[in-house]
Amino acid sequence: MKKKIFEGSGVAIITPFNDKGIDYNKFEELIEWHISEGTDAIIVCGTTGESATLPIEDHKHLIKFCVEKVNHRIPVIAGTGSNDTHHAINTSQYAESVGVDGLLSVVPYYNKPTQKGLYAHFEAIANSVKTPIILYNVPGRTMLDMSPQIVKALSQMDNIVAIKECNFNHVGELRHLCGPDFAIYSGEDDKVLPLVAMGGQGVISVMANIIPKDTHDIYAHFMAGNIEAARALQLKVLDLVKALFIEASPSPVKEAMNLLGMNVGHCRLPLVPMEPCNKELLEKALKDYGLLK
Repeated sequence: MKKKIFEGSGVAIITPFNDKGIDYNKFEELIEWHISEGTDAIIVCGTTGESATLPIEDHKHLIKFCVEKVNHRIPVIAGTGSNDTHHAINTSQYAESVGVDGLLSVVPYYNKPTQKGLYAHFEAIANSVKTPIILYNVPGRTMLDMSPQIVKALSQMDNIVAIKECNFNHVGELRHLCGPDFAIYSGEDDKVLPLVAMGGQGVISVMANIIPKDTHDIYAHFMAGNIEAARALQLKVLDLVKALFIEASPSPVKEAMNLLGMNVGHCRLPLVPMEPCNKELLEKALKDYGLLK
């Protein structure tokens, strides 16, 4: 039986920057805020954490820092995926060595491997560590869609325990093929409730960076049998989610956090500050939600 790393809301936490680089004081502040707000897990160095523009030493230090500051209060999951299998193995082994609770490993991007190549990639990573692995299927970024059949085959490995799925069309088939012990997390903030209703275990979320309690509560209400409250929250977040993805994430969520006075800095190039017209739409969404006066 596979043990689930977490259930509920895992925040795909942003990486705060200042003029000197990573703002570790702010990062620690965000960690403490998430724990106090009921976030169920922290995913560090994922897409939202700008892993693509983190030098490897910064990547490793962020993971270690997060593990130490969380100190076993909630699970820490490290983004360690790559389109280079060897690099993904090395980063995964490092994350394991500093005590993460799980690894998030993305479908290789740019190389465009076959489904057989995907299996070989994840098999090699899983064989290199003992830490539980969450697969990450995000076709919108990788331009490659991992089939439910390959996920089923990979799920037979002891430490491949879950998937973050961004193709909602796969969810039912994944639940049917992979059995109840294999966890499925939503990779889309606007589909948390329908995914959970189909047997999922929660979300790895961008919106949790600004509404951690509400994100947690969508899952918590559903599991408590309060379907109406879960539905109301899911519907409430829809316009906000649309605004948070009006440009490539994490530019909008970082802009939102700065508008809310959280002072997390801006994204690294090639991501740039939002277009003024889109920033206006984001501000309106924040006001309509009740986050900004």
